[in-house]
Parts: sequence; structure tokens; C-alpha cells
Amino acid sequence: MKTTLVGALLLVPPGVMGGAGLGYSDAETLLLKALREIRFAQLDHARQTIAQLLDRYPNFRLAHLVQGDLWLAKARPLQSVGNTQQPVDQLQGLRAEAAARVRREVDSVRADQVPTNFWRLPPTQQFALAVDVEKSRLYVLENQAGRLVRVADFYATVGKAGGGKAREGDQRTPLGAYILQGSIAREKLTDFYGAGAFPLDYPNVWDKRQGRNGYGIWLHGVPADTYARAPRASDGCVVVSNPDLKLIERFVTPGRTPFVIATSIDWVDPDTAGKNAQGLLTAVERWRSDWQALDTPRYLQHYASNFTSDTQRLAEWREQKAAVNAAKTWAKIELANLSAVQYPGEKDLAIVTFDQNYQSSNLSGQTRKRQLWQRIDGRWQIIYEGSA
Repeated sequence: MKTTLVGALLLVPPGVMGGAGLGYSDAETLLLKALREIRFAQLDHARQTIAQLLDRYPNFRLAHLVQGDLWLAKARPLQSVGNTQQPVDQLQGLRAEAAARVRREVDSVRADQVPTNFWRLPPTQQFALAVDVEKSRLYVLENQAGRLVRVADFYATVGKAGGGKAREGDQRTPLGAYILQGSIAREKLTDFYGAGAFPLDYPNVWDKRQGRNGYGIWLHGVPADTYARAPRASDGCVVVSNPDLKLIERFVTPGRTPFVIATSIDWVDPDTAGKNAQGLLTAVERWRSDWQALDTPRYLQHYASNFTSDTQRLAEWREQKAAVNAAKTWAKIELANLSAVQYPGEKDLAIVTFDQNYQSSNLSGQTRKRQLWQRIDGRWQIIYEGSA
């Protein structure tokens, strides 16, 4: 078998292979074990491993392909995954899947590193998800006492044309920071979507400002006769195997779980992500403090010239807020469960979400709010504010 697909498994540190914990699905663990055995010419062991895999997951097409190669190896040496003279599109997809799964081993990041995008998660947000489009990988991060820890990762399929969705029908997966909005049970779906689905809030506020359109972007499973699809095979959704989706749903709180999709995830030390957030979090606190002090001129300075709400632009917003603040003698504003997520591909853009408790001399209320903050001329400013 060509080393372009499995030769790099020789570089995997001892103890990496195997399915302990949630780092792997057991199907992928067994597949990679078989590929490594092939690399070391342990073909009888590889046949046993693949047989065990197919006994558990008979619809795993890539495993069937490897099994066929192993039987062919009794007659002639293996030259590639899918030892045929005339590759077809499906075969190329299976080869791409094999390469993506093997790449997970070669490109594995340090266990203590996290995506740079998750600047702050509140204690109430236990998990966050991130997708690396180039690696065809979905990662699960757990919030452990305010510190993110990577606890699982899964092979994932994205759009046929890759990432960067801009318009309906372009077969691209959006790149950005989203929320998994709801949960759609299998009983309400056709078999195409597999074990269930979680719609994303695409297009979000930033997408709309950029003129992007389209709809129906979901995280979902696969048909019953399929274990996994090729790395580039969806019309824009993120797709995982049904067993993996059943694991992932344990990490999802519909309407709350952040879901970052990046061309390539930038992995950093947890302390680095926290330091990157300091300037933004300081700006958020100054905004809250100025609003609470009813210092209207300073409060309004936090809003950028291109600010919009769901219904107003900056001029109307200024006029309304000035009139509201002038009618009060005191105010108290508390922010709880604040999250801050840097937008993938936009180093000067962040989404801030929080629960707001507002009390004043003539009005009180609670709401969940979302803001877009952008660093303009070196200063963080609000370009959007609305209900979350």
C-alpha cells in the first residue's frame, strides 16, 4: 500500500492507537489499527481486525474496500487503497476518506491545546464544538472550571466545494461562529439525514451583513446503508456517522452550544486564548459600567458608525437611548453567563452573548442578548446588538 496513505502511521507515538475514552469512535480505531497492521505487513492480523470492524459496522464501505484489498493481497502486492485499474468517483471518495482518517494521526495537536476562537465560555456552557474543514474533523471541547479541554474528535464530511458558503446552492459549508439551534429527531426526518439533525443559525447576523444567503445548514447523520460519506460530499451541511452523531448529541444543548467552523483551526495554549480576550472583555465591562452610570455620551461611544440593531441604525439608536436614559434617576445592569467567541477568519471580530439583568428607576427586565464587536482603529466597538 502506498505510504501516502498509511506510511505515516509509523510516526504515531506508542499508545495512540486504541479506543479508550471518547477520543475515537471504535470504528475508526479498528480501521486505523488495520491500516497500521498492513503497513507492518501483518496481513493476517489486519484481516482479523477488519472482520471485527465489519461485524460491528457492516455498512462501513471503506472497511469493505480494505477487506477486499487484503484478500487480493494473497495473489499480488497492494498498490493503493482500492486495488483496481480503473478508479471511479466512489473509489476516489473512499481513498480520500482513508487519507483524512490517517491524517488525524499524523496531524494530531497537543492534548493541552484548544482552538483560538473560544475566548470565554460561561460555567453554564459545558461544551463547545469546532470543525476543521481542511482536516474533515469535528472536535469537542469541554469547559472544565473555566478551562477548555479537548475530549473527543470525529471524522466529518463537509460541502462538495469545501468551505466559505456565500450563496444558495454553492455546495459550500459556511465558515463562521454559529449556534446549534435545535434538535430534530430521526422520526421527523427522511433516512437521508440518518440518526438526527441539529440546524445551525446560518445565515447569522454577520453573514447577512456580508450579503451571504442560503438556508438549511445542519449537523446531521447518514442514511442507514452508509457508515460515512467522502470528505467532500454534502451540499453544505456537516455530516458525521450515525454512531458518532449519537455520541455528539450528548455534548449539545440546543440554542446554546457554540459551533465554530474554520478552514483550518488555529490551536493555541488555553492561556493564550484567555489573553487574546482581555481587550474585548475590558471593553464589554466599560460599556456596561457607562450604561449603568447613565453616562449617555460615554455609553454611546461604544457603538461604531456602522452599527445596526434588528430594526435601527446608529442615528435612531442614539436618539432612542438618549431619551430613555434621560428619563431615569438610576440604573443597575448585571451581565451573567457571558461568552466570547472570535469569528474564524476575522481576527478583529467577536460574538459576545450574555444574560442581561436590567433594573432602573422606572423599568426592570431580563433578556438574553447578542452583540457583534469589531476592533476598528485599534478599539473594540459594537457593530450589532439584539436578542439572542
